Amino acid sequence: MQTYLPTRNTQHAVKLNPLQPPPLGNTIMSTTTHQLRASYAFMERNANLVKRYWSWEIVWLTYSIANALSVSFIGLGMEQLSGGSANIDGSYLALYLIIGTLVWHFLSVIFYWITDVISIERWEGTIEYTLMAPIHRFTHMAGQTVFAVIYSFFFTGVILIVAVLLFDIDLSKANLLGGTLVLLAGSLSFIGISVTASTLPLLFPERGSQMTHVIIAVMLLISGVYYPIEVLPEVLQKLSVLSPATYVLVGVREALLLGTPTLQLWPYIWPVLIMGVIAIPAGLKIFGAAERYAKRTGKLHRNG
Repeated sequence: MQTYLPTRNTQHAVKLNPLQPPPLGNTIMSTTTHQLRASYAFMERNANLVKRYWSWEIVWLTYSIANALSVSFIGLGMEQLSGGSANIDGSYLALYLIIGTLVWHFLSVIFYWITDVISIERWEGTIEYTLMAPIHRFTHMAGQTVFAVIYSFFFTGVILIVAVLLFDIDLSKANLLGGTLVLLAGSLSFIGISVTASTLPLLFPERGSQMTHVIIAVMLLISGVYYPIEVLPEVLQKLSVLSPATYVLVGVREALLLGTPTLQLWPYIWPVLIMGVIAIPAGLKIFGAAERYAKRTGKLHRNG
């Protein structure tokens, strides 16, 4: 129904439509606000899960600290086994292994939090509601990802503090800012890989979550977490260039062990940025296709 606002010249009456939609700018702002609130809701949900299972978090943190320290003691053990050989610097080896362990822990925690997005929904019995809700999947993954990065930073920071106190590590000459930038840049590519891997629990409800371990295990093997990639067979060395963890580990070690300036770390930053730009959109597209398939075939059910 249309009404007209009379004017002195009826030939120029103004036509008003009560059903006219609001201005485009207001619509975009409202939609953006809604999506941001939805992303925060997923972050808050994950935080509540951590609070609910706080005892498990303590167990996991204790295990992670013990694992990092055990690996790091290998460096001191090698010096002891060599009889104090001048060719082996146990402190350097320990620091080398600590950095590798911390970087890998940071990246793997992000990986597992994102790949477990479907497993969490199934366990909580909310998978149908979440995947049928009128929100963008990007919004869902954004909330999961931001929480994963914050959670991983916190856990890795605690382990680093314990390691510094126990091994009396001197980080006064380390480029902490540069190392952090390399770590954040590498997390983008890991996010894309993790989103793609999260399709496995979606497509295989019974054992899909366990299948993601294969991906992380292969990356652990070829990325040089505990050793230089030069010791790998030639075939695995060629594969290592495809792993973003390879660049992150080398870049962070140079920043912390050698104090390499931030600008000189660029050769390790730009490859992982490119990987992230490619992997994140590709992962979202693959996940979208897997989600549509799962809905058609009735795989959205609780399991656990």
